[in-house]
Amino acid sequence: MDNIDQDTWMGTPRYPPTSARSTSTSQRTLRNFGTGINPRRRRALCSLLDVLAELKQDNQVQADFSYPSTSEEYSPPSTDEKLQNAGAELFYKFERRVENLDKELRDFANSSRQLGSSVGIVSSASKLQERLAKILFLFRENAAYLFPRKITRNTQEVPLNPNFMERRPGWRRRPSAPLLQGPLDPEMLPAQLENFARDVGAFSNCLNEFQEFTDEAISQSMRAFESDLNYWATCLYGYKNQFRSPAVQRYTHDLTTEIGSHIDNITVALSIFMEIGIPTIWFHQQHAIKNLLNVSTLSIFFGLVDATLLQYSYTTTGNILSDSVNIFWLSSLVFSIASGVNGLLGLTWKQSIYRSPLHRVPWWVLVWMKGSPLVFLVIAVACFSAGVVLFTYSSGQSPVTSTIIVVLTGVALLGLISISGWFALERWTFSRHKDQKWLEELIAEALNDLADLGVVRAHRIAIQWCSRRITITRGYFNRLFGWVSETRKLKVVLPFTGARFPSVDAVSTENPGSSDGHKNEAASLDVAYPRRRFQNAVRAVIKLQSARTPTRPGLPRRDSWWQTPLAAKPETSASPIPEPGFSALRGARMTAAIEQLKALQISQELTPHQALVRHVQFSPNGKYLATSSWDRTAVIFRVGERPTSHRTLVHVRGFVSQVAWSPNGRALLTRFTRGIKMWSEDGVCKQTIDRGKTVNSVVWLPSGQGFLSVEGSDVVKLDPHGRVLDSYNLGHIRLSNVAVTSDCLRLIGIGPSIPPTAGPQPTYHTRVEKRIIVYNMQTKRKESQTPLFDDVRDIVMAKRTFVVLVSFEQAAPQLWKLETLKDRGKGNGESSSTSRLDLKHTFVLNVPTSIAGSCYFGGRDEQFVFCVGKMGEVHIWDRDTAALLRYLPPPNIPELRDLMCISWNNATDDPMMFATGSHDGTVLGGVVKDQMHGDQGCLC
Repeated sequence: MDNIDQDTWMGTPRYPPTSARSTSTSQRTLRNFGTGINPRRRRALCSLLDVLAELKQDNQVQADFSYPSTSEEYSPPSTDEKLQNAGAELFYKFERRVENLDKELRDFANSSRQLGSSVGIVSSASKLQERLAKILFLFRENAAYLFPRKITRNTQEVPLNPNFMERRPGWRRRPSAPLLQGPLDPEMLPAQLENFARDVGAFSNCLNEFQEFTDEAISQSMRAFESDLNYWATCLYGYKNQFRSPAVQRYTHDLTTEIGSHIDNITVALSIFMEIGIPTIWFHQQHAIKNLLNVSTLSIFFGLVDATLLQYSYTTTGNILSDSVNIFWLSSLVFSIASGVNGLLGLTWKQSIYRSPLHRVPWWVLVWMKGSPLVFLVIAVACFSAGVVLFTYSSGQSPVTSTIIVVLTGVALLGLISISGWFALERWTFSRHKDQKWLEELIAEALNDLADLGVVRAHRIAIQWCSRRITITRGYFNRLFGWVSETRKLKVVLPFTGARFPSVDAVSTENPGSSDGHKNEAASLDVAYPRRRFQNAVRAVIKLQSARTPTRPGLPRRDSWWQTPLAAKPETSASPIPEPGFSALRGARMTAAIEQLKALQISQELTPHQALVRHVQFSPNGKYLATSSWDRTAVIFRVGERPTSHRTLVHVRGFVSQVAWSPNGRALLTRFTRGIKMWSEDGVCKQTIDRGKTVNSVVWLPSGQGFLSVEGSDVVKLDPHGRVLDSYNLGHIRLSNVAVTSDCLRLIGIGPSIPPTAGPQPTYHTRVEKRIIVYNMQTKRKESQTPLFDDVRDIVMAKRTFVVLVSFEQAAPQLWKLETLKDRGKGNGESSSTSRLDLKHTFVLNVPTSIAGSCYFGGRDEQFVFCVGKMGEVHIWDRDTAALLRYLPPPNIPELRDLMCISWNNATDDPMMFATGSHDGTVLGGVVKDQMHGDQGCLC
């Protein structure tokens, strides 16, 4: 019986292999070492193991129920958690960039200490490190306010890097001061950026002070960073006392991307400078030091020779020759000693790290330090040579010896004077013409000027006339000699008139092995070979240089398509509605809307245009759909059971870029480049308005009594007849679009700011600051302005609530809330209302999407926010909770790509429908699809 139980226990799998692997392992272990144990005890142990396994499973289930795992089989993190993670990752990336630059600056300061005049660059690098610490502290404070759960605040005493400054043994006795001295407040960020720009400029100037090495790429990156820092500081100065505002904090946080890109450029530039620039500068300085050392050595040696020869002449005095010899040799000794001493002083000055740069030294000091050793040595040589010539006569040497010494000394002095004069003239030419002309060119110009003189010109003309006559006479003689030689050859060949011999050239060509042919071939090679050899040598040198020259890494540019990484990774959950959306969307009506969105599909296709569809819009009553295209037409469709093209609106001038229905749905505006047309719902053109300026957008007033024309920085208010009622200027901004509140009191404009002409300008690869401006049309003043980082596209305001939807070029849309506050800023005590925008939501894309066109509100109560991607994907969110309600993947229609715009029919929710326009002129319709009854609504 025990054996049967044992076999049954051993052969029957009592536990699933996936849920009790540890138990099975324990049982196998028990079987392995428990062969000699009593079977009853074995069964008891197995029962105990069973109980323990059940308890373990219960604990695992409770743990899974109480504390959800972060694996993929559970719900993804919330939208706020995604935004927190993305923002924290953006800051930590900026922090790593700053740390890399700090390390490069520290290494740069250490490696440049070996150079002469390096105190300026070391000091500027130290100041730049201190400024980096302050900048990083302020950006960390800003990020800690935005993402408190992910980023912690640091005290001001914490340095940027514990090895920020190398401590020498003598420094340990001194008390260490904190790196960040003085209070740092977020309001100080513009001033710190301005000081940062000043420090970057000082560092760049110190780099350029080394004339031995100049790199335009490094200087250009430094100048670009300095210009952008000044531009950002100027922009931030406009938000004084608003740095605790979330909008300004978010814009400041987004600036870390642009600043980090410049920091990477400087880091790469510094690494290149350390690899190439510092060795080059050190080589040039060492070469100059060696020259001074050689001059000093030669001067000292020459002084020893003078002192030796003076022993033979200093006792001989009393006549002019002897005294002249002593004078010249003593002068040579003095100049030799002066040349050696000045050379040693210049050598020491060259090696000093505290010396001033060359362009900051007075010219006479620079000339004395660099030129006096060589000049004194030349004078010493001249005096020594003159003394040698006089010594040959004063010492009674033979005439032959004296003559030879005089001739040799004259030749040596002539060469010395010629070389010294050429060298002096070269320096004068360089200083006079700033490396624009060479000395040879100046000499040629001087000779030409001399030849243009009257006397010289007459002689030159006579010489040219004589040379021409001589050339003509030489030609006559050459012809005569040629005729005589040909006659002699014919006399030799006459006896062999019957034979035909090939010419010498033919023989040489046909018999390459003959002596004549070899000579002719060698002669031709002698003419062509030097040129080919020079060409081959040039090609070899070019290939050698291209093989040996290291490829310098290019400075990274800032990517123009970059956006704040708010988009999360694709969700693996099969449900299109995240779990946080259910807790926020309560009520039967919202539940029914969600169920309808689940059945929403792109199912209809229209081809009304032959070119790109730029804009589509449903009428407020939901009866019509208007489309505009670059084929110079706009089409009105009737929304009903069957597709019906109601009217085609033909435009003679310009592309039709926008359609806008009036609030009552009875009038339609079409916008082209410099004008506006007004149409009735039946397609009758009522008015053509020529504006004379580029019209960026048209917006109807909620009251329907007029509309706004957005033209650059101006917004013009027009009535239905095209008459100008009023105009508003929003300042230095290039408006993309505007939205008007329901009370027609305020308008909200959005677009890139225009930098003042006299102020700092951003570089070509830097994003210009974008702004949202709240403008009071009654008082004609700006009430508030909010900075934005990403490239903006459009702005839409809800009809019944004061919420604003902002669309971006490559980022997810944002929902802002317009709040009205009491403004007590007037001196007479009166209180007036002012308004400002607060960010409510940042919607998260389900997958990385290239957004096409603008984003809009959807639904009868505008409870949805939707956008479309260029590939056909559609995102629909809940307006109040930012929960993703529906995601439509791209349709499996290869020819339907590059969508341009989208519109939602807000007149009804039963059925829900939307329309999109594509690049090829196709209009797609999205409707609620029912599996039982087919389409519950149709687009047209």
